[in-house]
Amino acid sequence: MGKYLYEVLRFVLRRLAWAVPTLFLVTFLVYVALRIGTNPVESYKRINPRATPAKIQQYIEVNGLDPNYVRGYFRWLVNFVTLDWPRSIKGSREVWPQLKDALANTLRLGAAASTVGIFFGLMLGIYAALRPGGRRDVGVNTAAFVGISIPPYVSAILLQLVFAVYWSRWFGSTLFPTSGVYPPGHTGFNGWLMAKHMVLPVTVVAIQIIAVYARYMRSSLLDVLSSEYMRTARSKGISERRVLFKHGLRNALIPVVTIAALDVGSIVGGLIITENIFSYPGMGKYFLSSFGEGDFPLLMPWMVIIVASVLLFNLLADVSYAWLDPRIRLE
Repeated sequence: MGKYLYEVLRFVLRRLAWAVPTLFLVTFLVYVALRIGTNPVESYKRINPRATPAKIQQYIEVNGLDPNYVRGYFRWLVNFVTLDWPRSIKGSREVWPQLKDALANTLRLGAAASTVGIFFGLMLGIYAALRPGGRRDVGVNTAAFVGISIPPYVSAILLQLVFAVYWSRWFGSTLFPTSGVYPPGHTGFNGWLMAKHMVLPVTVVAIQIIAVYARYMRSSLLDVLSSEYMRTARSKGISERRVLFKHGLRNALIPVVTIAALDVGSIVGGLIITENIFSYPGMGKYFLSSFGEGDFPLLMPWMVIIVASVLLFNLLADVSYAWLDPRIRLE
């Protein structure tokens, strides 16, 4: 056990040593791409048409918009690391309060949808793999294919029509809200009200997660169940249940963990389509609003969080491999 923990610690430190320069490189490329794609100075002039040359120059210096991209990036990086973040172009608002609220909302939505989606997806995948070619296998595969084929904006609009528009006609009131985290004008925290507003967006996201993980789990488990070491375990008289749970599922989860880590890491970036349709104030809606206005001070911290989350969850996935299968060495 002590040797394993030492290997894990050494592996994590080695990956972190690579993650730091990777983070620098990717954020620099993002910095350059945003400067080219949004033209922050022109965006500032467009939103603030009465800005004086002195104000424009101050905006350039504060945001590290030096003509030399390398020098400008490091000027921006110093301000970012020291938490001396410039204010947004539109309204001169502080960036962190907006980003923090958007991140919290997306994490809440993403965690709920991922938990529901991955759990039911894995269960359906296992259910189908235990009777390959049977009715339930065909049924799960068909349902998963349909779930993957339906775009999120289609399922979102259908759910809004059924549970808001038509439900209101049938019963006189909507069953689930179709936008926001709370009703307009609401103040304070209300868990029940928040959960009610999340039902439809969580369902939209969970539909595709369930479909994807059901197919991945079914395929992975079928490969494991037909492997040589599984046949050997059965020949030793080990019960089918023990073979399945002790040997089969643990090894079948290895490729699924890779997908899960990438999915969870990318969820932090925001569920852009779903959040936009439901007017849900998360990272996706934050990005669309900021990018549409070319608001460089809002966009750069968003990009840093996305890159960092992907690196972090990839690291967690690599460490999970060795836990799921001791044969895999952390080298």
